[in-house]
Amino acid sequence: MIRTKLASAIKLGLIASVSTGGFIASSNAIAAEESASYERIAVTGSRIQRKDMETASPVTVIDAASIKAEGFTSVDQMLQAQTSMAGAAIGSSTNNGADGIAQVDLRGMGSERTLVLLNGRRMVNSGSGADSAVDLNSIPVAMIARVEILKDGASAVYGSDAIAGVVNIITKKDFEGFQIDLNGGATDKGDGENGDISALYGFNTDKGNYTIGAAYSDRRGVIQSDRDWTDPGASSFVPNGGIIGNVLDANGQPVIGDNGKPKQEVKVNNNGSWDPLAQGYDYTQDSYYQTPSERYSLFANMTQELSDDIIFNADVLYTKRKSSQQLAAQPANLMLDVCVPGQNTLECVDIDADMASAGIVADDKGLINYRKRMNDVGPRIYKQDTDTWRASVGVEGALDVHTGMNWDFSYTYGNNKANTSVENSINGALMTNAIYANQDVWFTGQPMTDTDLLDSVSYSEQADGGNEQHVLSAGLNGELFELDAGAVGFAIGAEYRSESGYYNPDPIVVAGQSTSAQQDPTDGDYNVISVYQEVSVPFTEKLTGEFALRFDEYSTFGNASTWKIGLTYEATDDLMLRAVAATGFRAPSVSELYGGNSGSFDYLDDPWGNEQDPQILVNRTSDANLQPEESDSYTAGLVYSPSYVEGMSLTLDYWRFKVDNAIARLDTQAGLDACYAGDQSACETFKIGPNGDLDNLTNALTNVGNQDTSGIDFNLAYNFEGLGLDWAINNDTTYLLNFEQDGQDYTGTIDGNFGAYAEVRNNFSIKAGQDSWNVMYFNRYIGEMDDLAKGNKVDAILYHNLSATYFLNDAWTMSAGVKNLTDEEPSRVSNGSDGGTVPEVYDTVGRQYFAGVTFKF
Repeated sequence: MIRTKLASAIKLGLIASVSTGGFIASSNAIAAEESASYERIAVTGSRIQRKDMETASPVTVIDAASIKAEGFTSVDQMLQAQTSMAGAAIGSSTNNGADGIAQVDLRGMGSERTLVLLNGRRMVNSGSGADSAVDLNSIPVAMIARVEILKDGASAVYGSDAIAGVVNIITKKDFEGFQIDLNGGATDKGDGENGDISALYGFNTDKGNYTIGAAYSDRRGVIQSDRDWTDPGASSFVPNGGIIGNVLDANGQPVIGDNGKPKQEVKVNNNGSWDPLAQGYDYTQDSYYQTPSERYSLFANMTQELSDDIIFNADVLYTKRKSSQQLAAQPANLMLDVCVPGQNTLECVDIDADMASAGIVADDKGLINYRKRMNDVGPRIYKQDTDTWRASVGVEGALDVHTGMNWDFSYTYGNNKANTSVENSINGALMTNAIYANQDVWFTGQPMTDTDLLDSVSYSEQADGGNEQHVLSAGLNGELFELDAGAVGFAIGAEYRSESGYYNPDPIVVAGQSTSAQQDPTDGDYNVISVYQEVSVPFTEKLTGEFALRFDEYSTFGNASTWKIGLTYEATDDLMLRAVAATGFRAPSVSELYGGNSGSFDYLDDPWGNEQDPQILVNRTSDANLQPEESDSYTAGLVYSPSYVEGMSLTLDYWRFKVDNAIARLDTQAGLDACYAGDQSACETFKIGPNGDLDNLTNALTNVGNQDTSGIDFNLAYNFEGLGLDWAINNDTTYLLNFEQDGQDYTGTIDGNFGAYAEVRNNFSIKAGQDSWNVMYFNRYIGEMDDLAKGNKVDAILYHNLSATYFLNDAWTMSAGVKNLTDEEPSRVSNGSDGGTVPEVYDTVGRQYFAGVTFKF
């Protein structure tokens, strides 16, 4: 097929649709392609093999060179830098509760709503066990040839989870020779060091190619208090220990608060007298902004022609991850029995005269609240040791039927196992008994030196979990018949998939005896049988329709049907119009169905003023009767390459996603506020007791959630020659029109629990160079937002990056760069998830230098 200028322009627009991707295609390459002929290729978002990349769906492509130029050391870093991302996907900056995993959050709709593929086939969910999304740490950057991001709903093509879009990671294959890459970097403060080394070897045979590789990466930590912009943390859980008591006036009478109840504060025993605590404990001294991690990976790809019409292909991936996080010492929050006359004092706390005069009194249940930060034991050290296997084998061939058809059959197996631990955990039941038996030791307000006593209440928490996946798939594609405008293409197929997962918390945690949140085990599985079909119809030489239909039968909830309709119209030689309408669904995951109760300490504002700490325990429950989420998605846009400006291409796309019956947890803060305002249904939904009793605060998974988000994506790419240099300019913008969830508008807001939904995100890059060198400047803009908790403005931020590459000869390449050149401090967020900000959104590490060298022969 002779490529038209429009076809070349469209390919340029698709490939260069993100700022980093603007350097994949050059104007010279496009010119050369205009006279070339092409075999049919697979394009992310469709199973019909095509002669070009012209589809109705917007696709972003980022290649390995672009990833390296920006110094990205992990897949999640690269993805979260794209303007199409929002929310707060967990990754290397998530220190609390992530277990070292990294995920993608396309459109801010949740990681579970973005499907991750590896070479066009599903990747196993991975992490610490019974996970609902793919851990991107299991895919090393060294093996990536390119990443394709499909930015519309694709459930009709790929099934569940593709509501917000698809990330398809294509690995290096058809490689010949030997290549070693060595990369490293660190912050300008001398911490946060990271390095990786990888080797790639490939060779050709008469009828095939074999490519194998290995990679090792090491990332060091950054402590929060080592950044001078970090405000000291404040917690009522203090190392010297204390009891919640009433605030007394000059006459020794309780001071009544606005809620009609006595004001309370933490009181500690110093030299026999009880005094109010002056300030909270600074937990930033023990917590990370960047978490440590080590990864070891082995991978291989092979393609072997078995006959003239049959090809065997396979890819294998193994990754071991050893990661850790560190938090302040375990807080112990214990309700202790107060002795009544005649009771054995080894079974309760005896309130003496000093305590009583300081305002320490039992509550209406005969209890007092004792809190202590267990610094005498040491900080909580979380460790994960995960192993992820993924192997996929396939056979494909051609049939001499009609004009020729292609068939394929594949089997994919994925397995993830994890062992996790938490050092310096505290057994709450044993600690309660130890306090009863040693009041004089625990209530001194002084550091504890009795190591035997401390050892008797502390332990190393152990847990294990895993995920397993089996996928069998068979398909047939080709041409059905000819129309005046061209051939009608089709693809049909069937698929069987089995998913299982489990997670076994430490028995002490399951029993609720730990001072950390109680958690139930998870164990479950499901399977699904699917059939699908696609048709591409050229109605005229300018107008093409794309139609997809899929039927899935699940062992858990029943069946789901989805469809997709796309249109492309070549209005002129320079302009193509495109539009897609689709339905989608997401099946409930193993953890959502069978997870039981899992406690979470969320940052919340207690309107009653009963809680002494902003982290409040919320019981999160699952539901075996959950139904699938349902979605509608729409995209409409254009690809334009003006004939009067050679090398220029722009894309403009409007998008909208609507999710109903969303599997989600309601906004706990909104529930607290509504209950406080008198909404009894909110009190019942969140199990809030009389007078704001939050002892059983619960947030259950339900199908009553919804999302509605829309926006506009714009990209301008321009490749040209000038001043004796090759130039590439790229600008990528996402303008968020709306993001609503469960009836609340998050457009233009930021919060530690929900992340960031900036109205404007922009990436700009410019690259200049010659055959032997190039220099690149890149900036990333996150617009101003409203602080969701306080309503004040959160400043916009602009990051600047620089990098350079020098090709010494055919064998040696050197590169270096700096990220966050001006060392921008993160914007402050009142309800931030850590350090007074949201590390998943803003750079909390600071200026970083990186360099690398590649040797190939």
